[in-house]
Amino acid sequence: MSTPTPHNNAKLGDIAETVLLPGDPLRAKFIAETYLEDVVQYNTVRGMFGYTGYYKGKKISVQGSGMGIPSIGIYSYELIHFYGVKNLVRIGSAGAINENLKPHDVVIGMGACTDSRYAAQYDLPGTYAPIASYELMQKAIKKAKEQGTHVTVGNILSNDVFYSDAGLDNLAKWKKMGVLCVEMEAAGLYMNAARAGVNALAILTISDCPFTGEECSAHDRQVAFTKMMEIALELA
Repeated sequence: MSTPTPHNNAKLGDIAETVLLPGDPLRAKFIAETYLEDVVQYNTVRGMFGYTGYYKGKKISVQGSGMGIPSIGIYSYELIHFYGVKNLVRIGSAGAINENLKPHDVVIGMGACTDSRYAAQYDLPGTYAPIASYELMQKAIKKAKEQGTHVTVGNILSNDVFYSDAGLDNLAKWKKMGVLCVEMEAAGLYMNAARAGVNALAILTISDCPFTGEECSAHDRQVAFTKMMEIALELA
């Protein structure tokens, strides 16, 4: 496939080697307008905005990736294979499973459990364990400490279903295994990156606590999760 792709207006060279991937394209717009200099918008297809600019003199891109593994699977695959991206950092929201996590807490996904069958395409003779890039994770933890941001590092869950017929029963089972929080994309991102030999990391902000009913507003999810954004921007 040549560029532009069916999902991206960008031409080869328009996108930096490091891309931040918020699920919400409006969060991508906020980051570009708030943090980046000399910004150029390279994608508008399907409203999944993408921008390239400079943060502290380093070239970096930010692009919406949508909701769910199928969506981030498409965008991350094209970024890796058609645009030469080497570092992909998901910055998204998550629901707390661990009772010690509260809204606005930051979590780094060392590994990503999943109920998705995304790994079936690889025809592996066993169960694959999607994990983050150690290089990116180590750097993110270091930058968080420098910024004075507490992060919780551990296993997360990438669910295929948002409105589960099982209610909270399934999350309670993952809780017993020490899983920190639930989102819907990281496992697919980690698999695409592993298969291509590039780096991926998920940095998440707790937006809600399913077991207690605490939650952030849609506006907060779009513009107030700045701590994870500022960690991710330092990874360029």
